Amino acid sequence: MTDYGLAPDQQIDTSKPHSARMYDFYLNGKDHYEVDAEAAGKVLSVYPTVKLNATVNRGFIHRATRWLAAEAGIRQFLDIGTGIPTEPNLHQVAQSVAPEARVVYTDYDPIVLAYAQALLRGTPEGRTAYVQADVREPQRIITATELRETLDLSKPVAMSVNALFHFIPEEEKPYELVRELMGALAPGSYLMLTHSTADFHAETWQKVIAVYKESGISFTTRNRSEVAAFFDGLELVDPGVSEPHAWKPDPGDRPDEIRSADINMWAGVARKP
Repeated sequence: MTDYGLAPDQQIDTSKPHSARMYDFYLNGKDHYEVDAEAAGKVLSVYPTVKLNATVNRGFIHRATRWLAAEAGIRQFLDIGTGIPTEPNLHQVAQSVAPEARVVYTDYDPIVLAYAQALLRGTPEGRTAYVQADVREPQRIITATELRETLDLSKPVAMSVNALFHFIPEEEKPYELVRELMGALAPGSYLMLTHSTADFHAETWQKVIAVYKESGISFTTRNRSEVAAFFDGLELVDPGVSEPHAWKPDPGDRPDEIRSADINMWAGVARKP
């Protein structure tokens, strides 16, 4: 990998692991460095099913996006904490249902900016855009020119924050961030969220969190009620806050064959009234 000609203040730091690049490792991607592979390997040693976790999370994102486009009629999507592009990307899933769908991606990591062009190739009928911004600065996201030129915030938007908020500790006010972001969206908008939990195997997560902490990455698991609190004031879509593989599985899926302790996540989709 190279730094792709990024500006000096946007250079990719290869001296320490990064959560997005570690996630790329879990998904068997190629867009990570040795330092990321080493840290991810340590996670794998204490959490052998972490790759299955990442795959199941991606499956939920795809199913939820299809449901939002096909069943809820959503034509606008805001994906915060996009991460490194992994096909199919959210816009490809949404536009496979509704070619006119519009998608804005946002992430703060320069490596995602380096791959942004891959996120901007959509259907002729639809539109995609990329905003480099941090979820901890919600107004920067909401007021970004790229977002305002792509999405009509007077109409419903589906906001995706998947596998993101376990990197936001309590002192950074994660619930307030979600409320502020959803507050900027029209009634009829949706929140799609997944979050790691220690509900099923606390001992494993003590070890995982220790690896991330050693790598300089904050990680906070939350229990089911704490994850459900992200949806306060919203109308949860059936089956509510569930394990990601159990959320509206596709025909042929076998969610009962996946052990909760192998996935360790909660997921949900909810509508803003």
